[in-house]
Amino acid sequence: MDETLRRHTDLLAERYPALKECVADVVRAYDVLETCFSSGHKLLIAGNGGSCADAEHIVGELMKGFKRKRKCPETFAKELMAVDGIRGAELAQKLQGGLPAVALNSHPGLHTAFINDVADGGLLTYAQQVYGYGKEGDVLLGISTSGNSKNVMNAAVVARALGMKVIGLTGKSGGELAQFADVAVKAPASETYMIQELHLPIYHCLCLMLEERFFPED
Repeated sequence: MDETLRRHTDLLAERYPALKECVADVVRAYDVLETCFSSGHKLLIAGNGGSCADAEHIVGELMKGFKRKRKCPETFAKELMAVDGIRGAELAQKLQGGLPAVALNSHPGLHTAFINDVADGGLLTYAQQVYGYGKEGDVLLGISTSGNSKNVMNAAVVARALGMKVIGLTGKSGGELAQFADVAVKAPASETYMIQELHLPIYHCLCLMLEERFFPED
């Protein structure tokens, strides 16, 4: 394992000993995401309830600076200032590098329109979004403590049909999602709230590794 990755996974296992058994799958999930972002693709994230909130949390860590400032590259700063000398200068100073990630729960207008227009569409809204947003090379991260969330599984089926990779973040049993996903990280707990408490350090570890890979310090 790369020394940079090991440093983060060692810290994860040290702070959360229960997650030591998940380290290999965390690294596998990182590899899928690293390939996705390296090739100019994006991450789509689907979850319900607390996992819906986790989807938003992950987007917040990926789309702006997490631990690093992620300064705007000098080449793009020049492009900004060439377009508008005043606004461009401020944008060049304050914009932060981002890794393209979309939380699929964040579009209530689309969700309500689809549910209203399509019979029994409530379990298909994530699938519809994957169908509209997804491209071969993108990744779907499905977060489900049971691993059996029907709307997440519907989205996963569409993702696979489009040529996307699927990562599952589940509980100990893994459910159907763990069997279906290219990579499944199964938090070793059975109670929903306990699973959710372990999901946060898992995805924080992934975000830290990705940030270090794509936004090296000067």
